Amino acid sequence: MGSLIKISGPVVVADDMRGAKMYDVVKVGEEKLIGEIIRLSRDTATIQVYEDTAGIKPGEPVENTGEPLSVELAPGLLQSIYDGIQRPLEILAEKSGSFIKRGIIASPLDKKKKWDFVPKVKKGEKVKRGDVIGTVQETSVIEHKIMAQADGKIEQIKKGKFTIVDPIVKINGKKYPMLQRWDVRRPRDYAQKFDPNIPLLTGQRIVDMFFPIAKGGSACIPGPFGSGKTVMQHQLAKWSDTQLVVYIGCGERGNEMTDVLTEFPKLEDPKTKKPLMERTVLIANTSNMPVAAREASIYTGITIAEYYRDMGYDVSLMADSTSRWAEAMREIGGRLEEMPGEEGYPAYLARRLAEFYERAGRVQCIGSEKKNGSITIIGAVSPPGGDISEPVSQNTLRVTKVFLALDASLAHRRHFPSIHWLTSYSLYTANLKNWYINNISAEWIDLRTKAMALLQKEAELQEVVQLVGPDALPEKEQLVLNAARMIREDFLQQSAFHDVDTYTSMQKQYLMLKIILRFDERSHDALELGVQLKKILELKVKDKIARMKEIKEEELSKMKALLKEVDSEFDALKSSAR
Repeated sequence: MGSLIKISGPVVVADDMRGAKMYDVVKVGEEKLIGEIIRLSRDTATIQVYEDTAGIKPGEPVENTGEPLSVELAPGLLQSIYDGIQRPLEILAEKSGSFIKRGIIASPLDKKKKWDFVPKVKKGEKVKRGDVIGTVQETSVIEHKIMAQADGKIEQIKKGKFTIVDPIVKINGKKYPMLQRWDVRRPRDYAQKFDPNIPLLTGQRIVDMFFPIAKGGSACIPGPFGSGKTVMQHQLAKWSDTQLVVYIGCGERGNEMTDVLTEFPKLEDPKTKKPLMERTVLIANTSNMPVAAREASIYTGITIAEYYRDMGYDVSLMADSTSRWAEAMREIGGRLEEMPGEEGYPAYLARRLAEFYERAGRVQCIGSEKKNGSITIIGAVSPPGGDISEPVSQNTLRVTKVFLALDASLAHRRHFPSIHWLTSYSLYTANLKNWYINNISAEWIDLRTKAMALLQKEAELQEVVQLVGPDALPEKEQLVLNAARMIREDFLQQSAFHDVDTYTSMQKQYLMLKIILRFDERSHDALELGVQLKKILELKVKDKIARMKEIKEEELSKMKALLKEVDSEFDALKSSAR
């Protein structure tokens, strides 16, 4: 038992902490505020406190639990809303009202609720750590797989209704419940990491066609306030082909986090037509909550995601936003009087960001069953004033492979998603090339290359257009502007709130882009044969192309008919020109 000798905001110092280890969790003061040791010098420990330290004074006791900051992992995680240190916010609200009282404790999981456990192994069988020994139906859409916590022989296994703390299996003489605890700063084990060669299909055209994310990969979405980061993450959570979602609201404004907490439970899962929350865990840490808990929230979220990955599920993790996490590190670093790096951020900022994003991946899970699971991390970054040259954005870009640059000027023009096609990039394109060729079309790379070339050419011509107007350009270049406009307005623009347009399958995306580029190709052919530009731009099929977003997924035959219609109208135009 130590005692406080110094208090500096969320950072306090205690002496007489004999036997303490780095990252041990401690209880600070008379109110037993939760904290974590982040520096040791002989028997003196520096502690970051996860709660407000106002009113505590030197001399108050500090009790060491001897354990690192850990999360509880068992059935009951899904549909929960936690704070940064895995306290359930709904239970805290019942205990203390709208404002969380200091020192309040609540169990992350209901230890009285009974779950129906169905064994998958029999007495006498040998198992390895990570093998599935039984299942629990956690929600109507997710089966929770209970994994062996040790290698050995099954001496006893029970079937029926149990709480998460009741022993259900006996391995090598030791009894184990469904519940397990895991140190949040230690990545969970896996057997092998695979190359990122399978895409995360999101149904968002600009992502899937131009800037694909690999399943088990990492992406960042930097953008200024109001550019659509949160809506983009909602869309990726709702439509990406993963089974589970972990959403971390890290240091966001209270009103934004309130929107997430009220909107997410109302979102309908388009795959099952049931609430999206049935496969979601929310972690909420607003900007007015203690900064130390903001730092912990990122680790809490990724550890829960790894737990479900180890069951063989694909998990998408949304972190909104890592800038606030970095700001928490900067504040704590300042309190510790550490040597500041660029813009006051700690020198270890790049390492911490890399450690977080490196926990993404598509892996073979431990155990004898050779299950495969993945975590795809999509982190939002909120650079001050939208300036991505600042340290958090730059260090994030060094470790993530996809950069989806949100542009305020596009958002002001109501072009959503406001991802700028000339500043964004994906480094997974080469890895995913074979998947697209084998599963969509051999033309995929060619179509993407041609579309990007048209958009780049349009950007070059815009400087001339601003000076002399589009009509002064040669007719060939006017066709380039027309094709680029069709790509922007008829393909890249996508409404998150339109019943049909909100999601586009890969086959429909391929046909949409193919139709636009076929129209452009035939336009140039017709122009060379002497057809007037005006007649080309007045073709009726052009209006149908503008409305092809509204064609439903089950009616893709209409897309193929539209492609034929483009050819037939141009054939008729060429005949009349002759």
